[in-house]
Amino acid sequence: MDPTVAVSAADPSTDDAERNPFLVALGDRVRTLRSRRGMTRKAVALAAEVSERHLANLEYGTGNASILVLLQVSQALHCSLSELLGDVTTSSPEWLLIRELLENRSDADLRRARVAIGALLDGAGLVDAGGENRRARVALVGLRGAGKSTLGQRLADDLGFPFIELSRQIEQFAGCSINEIHALYGTPAYRRYERRALEEAIQIYPEVVIATPGGLVSDAANFNLMLTHCTTVWLQADPADHMARVAAQGDMRPMAASREAMDDLKRILAGRSAFYAKADLAFNTSGHSVEGAFEGLRSLVREKLTDFVGDA
Repeated sequence: MDPTVAVSAADPSTDDAERNPFLVALGDRVRTLRSRRGMTRKAVALAAEVSERHLANLEYGTGNASILVLLQVSQALHCSLSELLGDVTTSSPEWLLIRELLENRSDADLRRARVAIGALLDGAGLVDAGGENRRARVALVGLRGAGKSTLGQRLADDLGFPFIELSRQIEQFAGCSINEIHALYGTPAYRRYERRALEEAIQIYPEVVIATPGGLVSDAANFNLMLTHCTTVWLQADPADHMARVAAQGDMRPMAASREAMDDLKRILAGRSAFYAKADLAFNTSGHSVEGAFEGLRSLVREKLTDFVGDA
């Protein structure tokens, strides 16, 4: 029996304006994929174990199929569900060929590919594509309360580098606080200010320590920019330490309105950890005094910078 679907008969006389644009585009992709693979509608319907009528409705944009049917159709067409639904990597043959090359690769292989592509294209459009100047730009990433501002200033003083707190730069560009940016203009505007601030720091300072906002890793473009042009350090801390340090600053953002503040913090950390882990270095500040954490971070960063010099 076919999985449950909500469909109407394919009626060529139906006014296109009455059809949902998403369903119309989905139907176009199904037909295109079927044609690309040289399969008849009947062959796809048999392989997907759905009725030919359901498939015709889907192709015409009148069939509001369940996700299970879409999954079956994608399997019959030997493509991913994302390709059927139309993500960005399905927009051209080149995207599809690149995706095929990267499919099923290990995380280490994907990282090498990302670094190589970044160096080749310098998608940031900046003067250098990492290279020599990347070494002496140190960007600290991690959740609020990890010590990015406190340790970052000390590290910059020790190295003789300027220190930039990116959040303050964002506020200067916007002329208002971070909270006001989000409230007045929304997240897309905030990300634009964030990118502008990061680009300017990279362009102006060949040597610098940058304390980044905790959520920078949530934007792939800005995160790629930082990874390409900076030596990155993930400052880690236990969730309880994150919470205590932020509370000591008199600020409970982003958990201010939640009774389950610790659970919220843990979820945020879990969601971002895989991205933070892309940093060149990691240092856990828990269990250390401020001085002890600084000494550990200083040693780690100086060793990395020395390695860079030795590789030159």
